[in-house]
Amino acid sequence: MEDKTQSNQNQTTKMNASKAPQKVEVVVANPSNSEVNILGELSIFILRIGFSVLMIHHGLEKLQDPQGFGEFVVGKYFPFLPGDPVLWTYGAAITQLVCPLGLALGVFARLCSLGLFSTMAFAVYFHLLDTGLEGFPLAVVEGHNYAFELSFIYGAISLYFLCAGPGRLALLRKTNKITYYPKTN
Repeated sequence: MEDKTQSNQNQTTKMNASKAPQKVEVVVANPSNSEVNILGELSIFILRIGFSVLMIHHGLEKLQDPQGFGEFVVGKYFPFLPGDPVLWTYGAAITQLVCPLGLALGVFARLCSLGLFSTMAFAVYFHLLDTGLEGFPLAVVEGHNYAFELSFIYGAISLYFLCAGPGRLALLRKTNKITYYPKTN
């Protein structure tokens, strides 16, 4: 018994002498036993691509007349933003051109979704200041859509991808492996 205790103490001493932390990998089990819902993943992929293409359209729109957008939208409704409104217009346009590409490919998808969500939050704010709620939710408006409706839907989609990620059909997707280094005493 004494030999076992001394042997355990020697092993503990040798482990403590090693200053390098040990790498531990844990594989998190897939709750569906590795079955993939291909229709669900395909739906997420189609939503991601369609949303990205539409966002690129909005970015290109801003580049058609950055001075006009800067003056009549950014300058008028966002006077609290520092600097030239045209620079903010270019920032929004670049965000709506670059971030959809990353999201569509599944490269830094959550970061790209954050950029798109922030532009859509500003867009919803702009539309609410410009036209108000327009009798939301029960009024039937002349154009059949509330002015803020499209921006709100785009914001909700980008919030989904920000929280859930791009799905399995992405270039860079998260694996089920977690690596951590436990604390040593």
